[in-house]
Amino acid sequence: MLPRELMQQLARPSWLPTCWGGRSLINCRSFATTRLAPNVVNELQARGMIADLTSRSVTKHVEQPVTVYLGVDPSASSLHVGNLAALVGLLHFRLQGHTAIALIGGATGSVGDPSGRSAERKALSSSQLDTNVRAITFQVTGFLDRGVPFAQSRNRRRHSPESESSLGQIRVENNLDWLGGIGLLQFLSSVGKMARISTMLSRERCVLQNVRPRRENPRLRSGGVLFPPSVKSRLESSSGLSFTEFSYQLLQAFDFLTLHQRHNCTIQLGGSDQLGNIMSGIEMIRKNQVQAQALPVDATAQIKDEEPKLGGDHEDSAYGITMPLLTTASGEKFGKSAGNAIWLDPGMTSPFELYQFFLRTTDDEVHKYLKIFTFVRVIELEAIMADHRAHSEQRFAQKILAAEATELVHGALGLRQALAATSLFYGSDPKTLDLAPILEALEAKPTPNSIRPEAELPSMVLILPKDEFLGHALEKIVIASGLATSKSRFGARFRRQRELLSLKLMPPLGLCTAQARRAIDQGLISINGTKVAPKKNQRSIEADDLLLDRVVLLKMGKQGNKVVVLE
Repeated sequence: MLPRELMQQLARPSWLPTCWGGRSLINCRSFATTRLAPNVVNELQARGMIADLTSRSVTKHVEQPVTVYLGVDPSASSLHVGNLAALVGLLHFRLQGHTAIALIGGATGSVGDPSGRSAERKALSSSQLDTNVRAITFQVTGFLDRGVPFAQSRNRRRHSPESESSLGQIRVENNLDWLGGIGLLQFLSSVGKMARISTMLSRERCVLQNVRPRRENPRLRSGGVLFPPSVKSRLESSSGLSFTEFSYQLLQAFDFLTLHQRHNCTIQLGGSDQLGNIMSGIEMIRKNQVQAQALPVDATAQIKDEEPKLGGDHEDSAYGITMPLLTTASGEKFGKSAGNAIWLDPGMTSPFELYQFFLRTTDDEVHKYLKIFTFVRVIELEAIMADHRAHSEQRFAQKILAAEATELVHGALGLRQALAATSLFYGSDPKTLDLAPILEALEAKPTPNSIRPEAELPSMVLILPKDEFLGHALEKIVIASGLATSKSRFGARFRRQRELLSLKLMPPLGLCTAQARRAIDQGLISINGTKVAPKKNQRSIEADDLLLDRVVLLKMGKQGNKVVVLE
């Protein structure tokens, strides 16, 4: 695609890249003109977004407006792509007229969920936890608000005036509001008495009763679902399990009970690693109702010892729906603690990086991701995949996925910036491009979706003073641009966008300097699309290297990219 044509399309508010068969994705958006599945559970199942149901009767349960909640862990200042599927699921509920509650773990965030973890989480300070809660509250609210017009633009029925009144409400709660005021003795005498240790330990392996066909559920082993390491396996490990972590399941169960009592919340969404915790909440709701009915002691005790069934057709007071966890090619869960997080905050992972993340999706996974992260009708996705398989070298499906996911998270401007950066680093020779409109897109002020603008966050665009940039050794420039950063406290000094750095005051920074030298020695550094010859540590940036007299494109390896703008 020619650069000028690209920028003309970027300027169109409804633009998305060329799709398949000569059609653009704007035409794809008009596909969903008929009524979507009226049942949100059926819709999620058709999209492969359901891993487990605690009861199949939840499908009938959602035929009337209900209230559903999703718990959000504030252990970092941003959600990551591993949380995105559950957020999209919550958005589907809202679009179908159900009340959506996002529960921020202001209290449980100080405890840490042991599900799927082989070691205890690092404790956060109270101030850091409060900061994370505020940031994630802002992020979740913004996502659920912006996601509505995004989804409606893919479906005319939802975009009609009548659809506005049928939208479900949004509530954002913080479990610190009720857990912060309950004393230990009160919690043990009320909540603790409803829990059984043997039941909590047995939930690591639950039998799945025809919730999904065996061939579609690779997690089935010997008739059961094998969950990630949790309470039981941690108890058997050398690291053990603290009482604080062990109590997490009760705290989450109490959350479900509280939301059930306050807002008549009857469904909890979560990742597939949350099934045990969700079942604890269902059990607690049922036991609380039994106690409220003042049944005889022997009858109450008998019901207390029953374990909720999984996957049957029984009606219940509350239900759980779990969604597949996003994993790497090696099977590891995408998450902030795994060291490979793709954040939803544009200051921590730029729209360009998010776009490239989805663009790198393999052919084996792209259909699955299209169903989860886009609102294109499932039947039309089949047509997309048919055309994609016929011309797989053009990666039509990946381009649609990357564009849709980026716009869903970051809006139309974020998509424009991602495409502009893609044209810079993966398009034609930068020296032949019309850079002015591309830079205009990159430097456009985005709609805020982070409430911590003062935080030191990495960014793809970096502004530096020209007189302190030109003529300096390449290794220092690589460090200043943020391409070579240390996990130590020094690395954070170079991660803030638009911070004017003084190279004259910059000492060698240990791991940063070593990383920069190693990258140069291995020929991993490119300047304006041209690789720097190895062993050229003394290479510097000169005036002749500048594009538009103020721009330098730096690249390290396949995924490290920086647009350096000199002022």
